[in-house]
This record gives sequence, C-alpha cells and structure tokens, in this order.
Amino acid sequence: MKVKKYVASSMSEAMKDIRQELGNDAVILSSKPVYSRGFLGLFRKRNIEVVAAIDPSEKHNPPVKKQKQKKLPPEKNATPPIPGGIIEKPVPEINGAPIGPTAIQAQSQPTGEILKELAELRDLVKGINYETSDIEKKYPAPLQEIYKTLEIQDIDPPLRSELMNALLNQWFSGNHESSRDEITGWLEAELTGKIEAVSSFGGSFDKKYINIVGPTGVGKTTTLAKIAAESILKQNKKVAFITTDTYRIAAIDQLQTYAKILNVPIEVAYNLEDFKNAADKFAHYDLIFIDTAGRNFRNQDYVQDLQKIIDFDREMETYLVLSLTAKQRDMEEIFKQFSIIPIKQIIFTKADETSSYGPMLNFIVKYGIGAAYITNGQDVPDDIEKASPRLITKMILGAYKQ
Repeated sequence: MKVKKYVASSMSEAMKDIRQELGNDAVILSSKPVYSRGFLGLFRKRNIEVVAAIDPSEKHNPPVKKQKQKKLPPEKNATPPIPGGIIEKPVPEINGAPIGPTAIQAQSQPTGEILKELAELRDLVKGINYETSDIEKKYPAPLQEIYKTLEIQDIDPPLRSELMNALLNQWFSGNHESSRDEITGWLEAELTGKIEAVSSFGGSFDKKYINIVGPTGVGKTTTLAKIAAESILKQNKKVAFITTDTYRIAAIDQLQTYAKILNVPIEVAYNLEDFKNAADKFAHYDLIFIDTAGRNFRNQDYVQDLQKIIDFDREMETYLVLSLTAKQRDMEEIFKQFSIIPIKQIIFTKADETSSYGPMLNFIVKYGIGAAYITNGQDVPDDIEKASPRLITKMILGAYKQ
C-alpha cells in the first residue's frame, strides 16, 4: 500500500494532484483543514490536508499525464483533393454502420466513472462551503463550546477571533486529544495575557485627592464609601469627604450618613471657592475622597461643569465609575465624554446584576486603560474587590466552568 499526504489550497487542487501522481484508483483516507503559522499569529492561510493511498500490487489506471499528440500519416485510401479546394471525407463507421449525430452525441457523454467522481467532488465542495458559512464548524468540537461561551459573554467578534485562533494553533500543534481542563487553561492564559498587556490594575492611590466621577445611577456614592472604609480599616488612613453633588439633596444626606458611620469629616462644595476652602481644611489628611453629581453626561456641558467646581490642579487622580449593566456602546460614549479629564482607571459596578462580563475585557483592551475595583453588591464596606487580570478572567470563565 502506497500512502502519501497532500496539502493544497482546496480539495479540487488536492484531487488533481492525487490523480496525476497516483491515478484514478487512489483512495482518500482522510482530509482536514490545516493552517499556516502566519506572521505573529495573524494572516494565517487555510489549506486542505488530504491523505491518499493506492495498492501497487493491483492493476490500476495509470496516473493522468499529458502527452504530446502525434501527427498521423495520411490514410492510404484517403480521397484525393477535388479541384476547387473541396475535400470530401468518408463517413466514419462503427461495426460497418455509419455514425450519425445521435451516435456521436452518445459517445461524447461522460462515462459512469467520471460521473461518480464529479458527484464526489460536488459533495466535497458543498461540505467546504457549509464549513465556511457556519463559524462554529471552523473549530473542532472541544473548542466549539469555548466559542459559544465567548459569544455569550459578549466579547467583541474581532477579539473573539483572536482568542479562538490562538486556541486553534495550540490544538493543532498538540495531539488533538487535549482535555477540557487543558483547553480551559489555554483560554485562561490567553485572556489573562490580553488584560495584563494593557495597564496597571487595582486601586493604588498615589495622590491625596481621589475624585470619583460617572453618570447617574452607577453607584458612585456607595462605591466611594466602600473604598474609604477599606482605606480606614485595612490601611489605617486618615480620610475626609468633599461632595460637589448639590444637584440632589438625597445624595448629600447619603454621604453624610456614611461619614457618620465611618467617623470622617465632610464638607459640601457649591462652587470652586468652596472646594478650595474644603481642600485647605483637610490638607493634613491622608486621603480626601471627592463625590460628584450624577448627571446625564451624554451632555458635554455637564462634564465641563466639573472643571468649574473642582480644582484639578491639585494633587488629584480621577476614577470613572461604569455600570456593567449598561450597554457597551453607552459605556464607551461616557468614557469619551470624560476624556477632557485625565482618567487613571475604571471602577466597574453592579457585577452582581449581570452575567455578562466580556464588556470589561472589550473596554480594557480597546482603550488601553486598567480597572481599579469591581463591586458586586450594596453592602459597605463589603461587596468590593480590587480588580486584577486574574479576577476578570475568572468572571468571564465562570459561565464555561459551571
């Protein structure tokens, strides 16, 4: 038995090579898609790998080879040319009977063997078209479940493709028998690597004034209280509050309640002068947390109002609070509106109110900005964790590991 592997750009090209080398009686043992390595994992080319075989001990049709046509000598009994340039040819015969149009048409019909090969090739082409039209069929069965998980987690299609291509490379470079745990490990490493390549993570305050901004309804005041409580109880910091949220009386009352519980002073700033006076008053404190008004920040004027109340020239760093229950498009628009203020990191809230955590990955990778905290409830000082690549990866993989 002679066995040989062929790699071609398509099944039809592979079949052509097989016929030319092994002949029409070759048998297809297996076929599968293979991918070239490409440049840095990108621009990979998809080919078809076909394993064919033939038994040389049996009589087979020889491989198809092109032969030069030989010029035949003129027939001895050929009719001589008739004056005037007209040549009269004898009517061909089969078994003594003339060949008419019907007989010639019958001879031009494909044989049964050719029809069979055409049918097989048609089925193969149909299979290839179906494979490329259904994206899940691009991947082996063990990877299809991971693809579905990434899709459910709302990870952007381009980023999803990058992750799946990386997993596919590892799958084909192995023995194609990797366990579920091994594949999960590959995905975990890819996700963590994507996030770690972006920026720093975890709330680490390098400056005295901590400004918390964001749209209405994302839980800014509660998040501020959680972070302040952690700074007091775990880091033994001396903390004070300044609120510029004079838009809602209830917001001032809420922060005053937290200030009373945590035993920290609070000042209300109605304008820039009030803010400067409060900042000077708390100059000897370790950290001063600033609560801002929750307004419709789709309006750029509201963002600019912050610059009229808060003294950004001080030793200050700003954190943008975004809710994971919001649409990713809205999150991105809010971030762009706040671009006039230097944003150090993102605080993602309401993780307990959604099961989709892919937008965190999308946002971090797209804008190259890290996350400080992730909140998952209303309890103060609990229900908050420092963000990290491992934590975000764990949340995304949660749906897959269940």
